[in-house]
Amino acid sequence: MLDYLGLEADLTQEERMIRDEARRFVEEEVKPDIGEHFENGTFPMDLVPKMGELGFYAPTIDGYGLPGVGDRAYGILMQELEAGDSGLRSMASVQGALVMYPIYAFGSEEQKERWLPDLGTGDAVGCFGLTEPEHGSNPSGMQTRAERDDDGFVLNGSKTWITNSPIADVAVVWGRDTSADDSPVRGFLVETDRDGVTTNKIDDKLSMRASVTGEIGLDDVWVPEENVLPGVEGMKGPLSCLTQARFGISWGVVGAARDAFEAALDYAKDRDQFGGPIARFQIQQDKLAEMATQITNGQLMAYRLAELKSRDELRHQHVSMAKRHNVRMAREVSRTAREILGGNGITTDYSPMRHLANMETVYTYEGTHDIHTLVIGADLTGIPAFE
Repeated sequence: MLDYLGLEADLTQEERMIRDEARRFVEEEVKPDIGEHFENGTFPMDLVPKMGELGFYAPTIDGYGLPGVGDRAYGILMQELEAGDSGLRSMASVQGALVMYPIYAFGSEEQKERWLPDLGTGDAVGCFGLTEPEHGSNPSGMQTRAERDDDGFVLNGSKTWITNSPIADVAVVWGRDTSADDSPVRGFLVETDRDGVTTNKIDDKLSMRASVTGEIGLDDVWVPEENVLPGVEGMKGPLSCLTQARFGISWGVVGAARDAFEAALDYAKDRDQFGGPIARFQIQQDKLAEMATQITNGQLMAYRLAELKSRDELRHQHVSMAKRHNVRMAREVSRTAREILGGNGITTDYSPMRHLANMETVYTYEGTHDIHTLVIGADLTGIPAFE
């Protein structure tokens, strides 16, 4: 596996164990069938409980049957999962960073006891309802409303582009509490079998095909008071969850880029043209050298993020820079790797084209490339371009 600067030499024994277990899982359980799942537009549901058994969901949480590993170990896990497919990493990332994290950080003890053990084992699946049909990059403009009704709330609204929603047991839904002054944003745990909830699947995707994506429709959905996340109000809640998820993305896409590079390197050394392997040609070596350099840059940024996070010095602007840089890098590496494979590279027999298609989604989800650019620009200049 590409590790040009020997970063993995500094891993702890626990981190090596997590890396090795995740790599074995991807090689044995994911790669043999993932091309077929991508082509068919299906997610390998049999892997959901297997990932739970291995502790792949929210492993940084300590307690509730969860392993409580470090931030770098979590990043390494995301990297190895996305080397298999972005859909696999998205499943684990949404389950952990966008569902289990807000329950752990903002939920009541009863909510934690109810959901964290089952979500951790994969016996339950969760999704995160923030994006709306008319509000993507500007989530604070959300139109989902929650109106107090006796000892609970009635929710109305719609969410879209929601990973896991068609298979979810519970949705962390963000909406405006219109019963309170200034209608603050609050989080609600909405069981998907409640009356008025629909979770229609989005079909005909050309990217992230091995991932289940859908909508959340809320039509006079009543939830009890105990389903409200008590520990947060305002946009800090959903945005802090997204920072956790983007940290995982910044690591994960390095795995996709690395896998695409390794496929291209192997192919270039094996493919004979004009009397020898195409890897001997300068133009191919130039591509391989550039890909290896850019992947290494991405690795360095990811490792630094983990160090800052472990010291509680990580800012969301740091994560924006890493997400922006690393996804763009993985997109470019996947494209170049596909070039090296020539016509063979457009089939599901090889991973680069699949990774490239997936990167088109990752490039714009959980903050588009352009929005993260403006986040960094505002941090550097002190002048928000959003206003």
